Formats: sequence, structure tokens, C-alpha cells
Amino acid sequence: MPDIRRTLIGGQGLAALETRLKEDLQLLCYPGKSWVPPRQGVTDVTIIGGGMCGMVAWFALQTAGIVNTRVLDRSPRGFEGPWLNYARMETLRSPKELTGPAFGHGALTFQAWYRAGFGDQQWEQLGLIPRPVWMDYLRWYRDVLGIPIENETSLDKVEREGDVLRLHFSGETSGSFLSRKLVFATGRDGTGEPNIPGFVDGLDRRYWAHSADDIDFDSLKGKRVAVIGVGASAVDNAAEALEHGAAEVRHFIRRKQMPTINKLTGAGSIGFNHGFATLSDELRWRIMQYVFASQTPPPNGSVRRVSQHRNAFFHFDKGIAGLSETGGAVELKFSDGRRHVADFVILGTGFRTNPLSRTELGDASGNIRLWKDVYQPPADEHSEDLALFPYLNSDFSFSEKIPGKSPWINNIYCFNYGATASLGKISGDIPGISEGAAWLARATAAKIFSEDADQHLQAIKAYDKPELDGSEWVSTQMPDIQGKEHIA
Repeated sequence: MPDIRRTLIGGQGLAALETRLKEDLQLLCYPGKSWVPPRQGVTDVTIIGGGMCGMVAWFALQTAGIVNTRVLDRSPRGFEGPWLNYARMETLRSPKELTGPAFGHGALTFQAWYRAGFGDQQWEQLGLIPRPVWMDYLRWYRDVLGIPIENETSLDKVEREGDVLRLHFSGETSGSFLSRKLVFATGRDGTGEPNIPGFVDGLDRRYWAHSADDIDFDSLKGKRVAVIGVGASAVDNAAEALEHGAAEVRHFIRRKQMPTINKLTGAGSIGFNHGFATLSDELRWRIMQYVFASQTPPPNGSVRRVSQHRNAFFHFDKGIAGLSETGGAVELKFSDGRRHVADFVILGTGFRTNPLSRTELGDASGNIRLWKDVYQPPADEHSEDLALFPYLNSDFSFSEKIPGKSPWINNIYCFNYGATASLGKISGDIPGISEGAAWLARATAAKIFSEDADQHLQAIKAYDKPELDGSEWVSTQMPDIQGKEHIA
């Protein structure tokens, strides 16, 4: 793989692509004409998260003429999202041809960027997209669109102030500002937290880490490592441990066999993206519960990356009954009564969607309506994980569990993985992200317009730019039916 940074610096191909993109945007009158009545000292929309979801949401809003926006991200510039943080796969799972966050602009696709930087031959030889290369593309995406992300800035607290929100932030600077709308474009853990099973309670933290933690893999050289789970993050972390010289890595998997089929890939279509949210609660639950129960398999390349090591092992039907410290190591007790000793445990247990864990919203987080508050499935379709997803309005906004208790949460939008149960795969994954951003922008524009309807009416009444000034026609006279003349 060529060095992306060396290839692209000063490259004529990339400069030509950027010129083409800017010309296309000018022809489409981008950014859209600003139409929102300004409020002194108030931002119209604030986006939390400057990764892929946050950037395409910003672009969609700008295109829609909602230009008074801010984007905050807690990570340093160029490290937004998971790609250079806790993501440890070698390549993306998605096919390289997907348009992703391009928002309908061919010149903004990964393919156009890669061809411009490396040439057509390199594109044809490329298999799946290397993870660091995808991050380089997202960095270019930010730069070419001029997205004003405020890095190293965290949202700490949200409060209602009149009919707007006061957002308290900290980081490079600290303070607060007012915003009408707030969009959480915070990816996989945006409405929840890492899923930490109860069996690690009481175990010293030096013996275990979650796959999303900053793990010192060098310290695992020569160690016996146990990995709980077999999802993508579990397998990728196992590979990292092996490649850093772990003596052995053993996967302990509750399931009796490896999942092999990604059911949501089979459901991917324009119809699914636009139609899922229109289905009944019963049918939406049934679809998502089936997908969750089937479990998404780890990528083929990730599994091969692990299994090529002779000191890597997969153990199925090994539910964990408990973990305990023993002689400077960890003893794993399994549901079948067997035991195993390891030096370190990695939890590849994913994330748990739970809006109640969003401390930024204070007590109001407890009034976010969840799927368990709305729908009770049959016993054979029970899913504790799915029950904790937020039950969103059709515009991505949170709805209240107790109407009237905290109505301001309707001004907060869940444009991340938490929207999956209500609206489908349009706010977290590469395939549907542009469609989701367009949906979000249209819905936000509609809500803002309706809130300002009286002002728009007054603006219409006050509008007095004439189309005609009287010089465009000549008055003539004609007889009426009695032979009299009058001015027509």
C-alpha cells in the first residue's frame, strides 16, 4: 500500500478533484440560502461529534440553508471517531465502492479521492479500505468542505433556558452558549456506554480491559490472554495481542457456533432505508430482534488475521460464570463447570445502548422514552438490549416517557447508532449515512420553520420588491357593451 500522505501532497490529481468539487457546489448554489430568522446570541443547531456522522450532518444542514451551526468534538484534530482510537481492524467491512458521506456528490466519494491520489490502477488493485486510509479520506473531507470543528471540546451539561438549550462545554476553553437544536452524532456509543458484564465486578482493573479502552498491547507480550466474545472488536483486539507477542490468545464464546451471516447486509436497500421507520412497532421490533439474535459475524479478514497464529484458539459454548484473581492471574469459571487461568482478559462485549447513561442531560435522561416503555414483545422475541434503545420521533428527536415533564428533549436529535431500532441503519454506518443526513436536515428545517411560522408570515407581508414597475405594459381603452369606453 503506497504512503497516502506522500502520494497526495501537492498531487495534481487531487487539486483537480477539489476544483471539480468546488465548481459542482457552486453550480448547485451551495451553501443554501440562509432563511432562518436570526436570534441574538443563539446558535441554530449544534452537532456533537466531528466524525463521519457529524460532518455529513453539518454538510446536509448547510445545503439546506441552516448555516448558523457549531460542531464540537472531544478528540484532537484528525482523530475524530474510532478509526485511530479504539478501532483495531486492518480494513473496513464495507465495499470500497459505497458512496458513504458523499451526500450525492461524485467528487466527494472515497473512490474519487482515492483515484485522484493514487490513480486508476491502484484503485482497481485495492481490496477493502485500510482503516488509516479511510481516516485520511475523512480528514480531506473536512478540509475540502471547510467544516469548522471545534476539537478537544466536550459537552458536559445541557439545560433548558426558555425555549432554547444552554450547552455547557469544557476543553481547550470552557463556558456555555445557547442553541435551538442539539444533534448527537456520536457514533456507536452515542446513546450508551461500553457493555461491561457483571462478572468482572470486584476484579482489579489491572487484569482486564474493554475492547474500546486504550490497551497497552506491548505489555501483553508473553502473556496468556483471554478474549470474551467473537464480534468484530473482540477478534480485532485478539489479533493485536497476538501481533504484539502474546503467548496465547483464547476466545471464549457463549454461542455454540460462529455466526457467519450478516443479516443487515441482506436487508440493505433504498426501500429498507426509507421504509423501515414507517412499519408498525411490532414489525420493526421483529426485524431488529431477529438481526440482533442472529449476531453480526466478525469480518472474514479479521478472523483469518487471528487464526493464522498457531497460538490462537476459539472455544465455543463457554458462557462465563465468574472471574476471580488467583496468584497474580485471573481464573475464569465457565457455565459448564470448567476453569481456565489467564494473565489478562479483554472484553469484546460491545456497547450497550442506554440513554439513561447520558449524564449531559441530567435528570431528563430518565424521561427519554425507550422501546420497553412502548412495546411488549412476545416471550420468544424478548431482547433486553433492544428494549433499551430510545423510541425516537420520526425526525430523530427524543420523545418523552412522561409528556410535559421535560418537553425540551424534543429539541435533541439522536443521529447515531441509537436510532437503529426506530429508524433503521441510516445514522451510523457507511451505506446509509447520506440518506440519513438528508432526512435529518429536512426534518430539522421543517421543525425550525414551523416554530418561526409567524415571523415568516410577517416577512411575507413585509416583502415589497416589485416584479413589475408599470413600464411593462400600456393601458388601452375599449368600449363596453353599451358603446361606452372605460380604462381596461
